[in-house]
Amino acid sequence: MPAEGLKDMLGRQGLTPVDQALTILLHELSSLPLNHELLPLPEALDRVLSAEILSPEDLPKHPRSTMDGFAVRAADTFGAGQSMPCYLEIDGEVAMGQAPGGEVRQGKCFRIATGGLLPQGSDAVVMFEHTIPVDDKMIEFVKSVGVGSNLIDRGEDIEKGRPALAKGHLLRPQDLGLLAGLGIGEVEVYRKPRVGILSTGDEIVPWSQSPLPGKIRDINGITLSALAVRCGAQVTDYGIVSDTEEHFFEGVKQAAAENDLVLFSGGSSVGMRDLGERVIEKLGNPGILIHGVALKPGKPILIGLSNGCAIFGLPGHPVSAMVCFELFVAPALRLLSGIPAPEKPLKPTIRARLDRNINSAAGRLDLVRVQLKQQQDNSFLATPVLGKSGSISTLSRAHGYFLIDEQSQGLNKDTHVEVHLLQ
Repeated sequence: MPAEGLKDMLGRQGLTPVDQALTILLHELSSLPLNHELLPLPEALDRVLSAEILSPEDLPKHPRSTMDGFAVRAADTFGAGQSMPCYLEIDGEVAMGQAPGGEVRQGKCFRIATGGLLPQGSDAVVMFEHTIPVDDKMIEFVKSVGVGSNLIDRGEDIEKGRPALAKGHLLRPQDLGLLAGLGIGEVEVYRKPRVGILSTGDEIVPWSQSPLPGKIRDINGITLSALAVRCGAQVTDYGIVSDTEEHFFEGVKQAAAENDLVLFSGGSSVGMRDLGERVIEKLGNPGILIHGVALKPGKPILIGLSNGCAIFGLPGHPVSAMVCFELFVAPALRLLSGIPAPEKPLKPTIRARLDRNINSAAGRLDLVRVQLKQQQDNSFLATPVLGKSGSISTLSRAHGYFLIDEQSQGLNKDTHVEVHLLQ
């Protein structure tokens, strides 16, 4: 159901607090089924596991040395030191890539390299640095070792049948390495969310064209596409759609039928806002969820749901559109990708000190762009990047942003803030 809220000065209802709006959105999306697919391991980077993976075998399968040195019976080195070394006879060598031949007997040792399989009878490795050659067959040991020293035992990395990676895990390069080590060649992952993007307005022309007077280049189309790709989505750009209701409705309807999430920008500003609302309501099932949020910039956002497709009407101003993407679309895409909701924000933050006073209106969440400068004491100074919501350069110049909550009327100079870093 749409969120209840106060009417704004233009008579529009639904100015919902940001946290409440996000909760409503994610609650509705959480009930949608997520599709999955089977991928070869080399293609699975940055994909999300749709099922837990259990280790099919011990890793490693056999004890291996973690140092260059000598495989020994630990008891044979007991008490060895610089002033009282012990002496062992070299009785063999472990060749890399081959199973060791023979067994380490009392008073004997095998030469072994890092990664070599531990021969039978041995239970530790002495590093080369703690040995002195006497002749071709005899080695002096100046340090004792305990059982298990300088080796990784069978199943010590991960045991057979134990969980290797959890459902919902985002696969990183090191995760692919783990799976490769276990001999797993295919993984079941969630399908990438499909995102359709439309730009609206008869004044918009493709960014590649030189605009005539009264026309402007399409900034939001390429910007939102890039943001969605960074979130792991599969993006289809439907281009520029006329802001006549017939053409606009057909464009959004097609995109909603072919995607999991649709973004149109420009249709939530004054004048176009009513058209965007009518289109989402006309698509229905259930229709509008959020009709404006208590946020600057980004107040006039529309959020709807139609037959399992999330539809976002973003402000036409580029900064407002990007802010709304950051706060609402990105969390929705993470959920649709199968990534569990984090207890803490995913985006890295830096604590910084404000270099000026910043005013804010109570009752709304303010997002303030800043540049960061590292000080001599390694702390950071945050300088607000001021500008209107139509000025895309303010985001290009910003290193990050901080939030002023709804209860505050501003922050004083020298206040410390948590700056969310922009990638």
